[in-house]
Amino acid sequence: MEDIRLKQAEKLIKIAGKASTKNEDLKEATSGTINAELFDRALKELIYAEDYIYPSLPSHHLSAPEARIFTRKLLAARENIENILSDFGVMEKVNAKDQIHQLSQKWLIITPKTSFKKILMKMGVDVQNIIVAGVPLASDDMKLLNPHLPETAIKAINKKIEHVKNDISKKQEKLNLKNILVLAEDDLNGEILGKRAMEFYKAKLVLKPNLKDINDSELIDILQKR
Repeated sequence: MEDIRLKQAEKLIKIAGKASTKNEDLKEATSGTINAELFDRALKELIYAEDYIYPSLPSHHLSAPEARIFTRKLLAARENIENILSDFGVMEKVNAKDQIHQLSQKWLIITPKTSFKKILMKMGVDVQNIIVAGVPLASDDMKLLNPHLPETAIKAINKKIEHVKNDISKKQEKLNLKNILVLAEDDLNGEILGKRAMEFYKAKLVLKPNLKDINDSELIDILQKR
């Protein structure tokens, strides 16, 4: 059974390698050395992903949480595959940080925590394209997050909300951006922030179980889609 799974994963690696380069001219392979560590990582990610194949029979339908894990595994495998192909000259090695920087210029990214902002900056997103919204975009939503919030605190929160909204408007005008992306964790805070951003700005919402685990391929995939 294990041999069958390995053969299936190897076949998926070949397919993923072709699919990941569909917009790029592939070259004949040159001599090189197999990076066995990268190959092993890609293989393991695909084997993990395969765990969702048989339990989902006969329809292969996945719930949203299952789909997020499944696709994360595929993206991680693809990143390793692309690095292997580039080592043999089949495709040019893409500088992920440069690619993220370029793609992020089309977005105004709203995220709820400063720690997430730092992660995005480290991955290549320009700091001016990021807004940290430490509060919801509507004061009524604070009651959903904290039902026991005293009325005396609402005034201070309203000022913070207005500050965030003004920041969004100013950056939209300054950077000439209409596309807004809310990138947050899949929790109540992220859902509420995303819902209001979709309502107010027709934003795109992406929720992740843990933003600290997001990799370059995932972020590139998110930024490429409108």
